[in-house]
Amino acid sequence: MMKLEKKHVRIVSILVAVIFIGSVVAIALTQTGNIASAASSSSVGIIDYQQVLGAHPDSQNVPGQMEAAVAEIKKEFDEKSAGMNDQEKADYYMQCQQRLAQKQQELISPIEQAVQAAIKKVADKKGLAVVIDKAAVIYGGQEITAEVIAELGKK
Repeated sequence: MMKLEKKHVRIVSILVAVIFIGSVVAIALTQTGNIASAASSSSVGIIDYQQVLGAHPDSQNVPGQMEAAVAEIKKEFDEKSAGMNDQEKADYYMQCQQRLAQKQQELISPIEQAVQAAIKKVADKKGLAVVIDKAAVIYGGQEITAEVIAELGKK
């Protein structure tokens, strides 16, 4: 009688395990189905942000303007730091670096704002909820880089 009970317990345990594994597999299949359907009707846009920044007409002028600013600040630094001690030179050098960073921000900020506006316009037109840099995406989404570049060209 004891052997019969152990056999029944073993059968019931195996059945419970099979039902559990089956339910886990069923849940996994339904979840991957939802992911696949979400990817096919994706509301996520993908963009190569660096390419779009480089395609902006004003971005071609930034390196030349920065080189001119660096040359001007270097000349100013050389003239004014001649009579300074090491600590004063270091402090003045930091001020010059901050001015260069500010100049770079002044040059890049309008370009970034124009790019953001173009991205928003294309995303709104395509009904995209999110636009992500291409480098962060492994799979899925709609590529909109070319459309954003074309939008920048209209302005």
